[in-house]
Amino acid sequence: MPKDYIVRDIALAEYGRKELDIAETEMPGLMALREEFGARKPLKGARIAGSLHMTIQTAVLIETLTALGADVRWASCNIFSTQDHAAA
Repeated sequence: MPKDYIVRDIALAEYGRKELDIAETEMPGLMALREEFGARKPLKGARIAGSLHMTIQTAVLIETLTALGADVRWASCNIFSTQDHAAA
């Protein structure tokens, strides 16, 4: 399957995952949404596109939308604010 993303350094993915795990503990609202609604997938069939600063916190939001069933596509709005480990 051809890749359909552009990431500066995919080797940063493991570091990014660790940062995401930490950020999830600091974002209880999104984690509560995943826990309460994740099994029901209320966003199934929804196609969500976004453009926002690509940070660890944005990645937690994207993963939450995906966990709730949405098909998510994202673009960073500013190359200078992109956290490469979050994008990876």
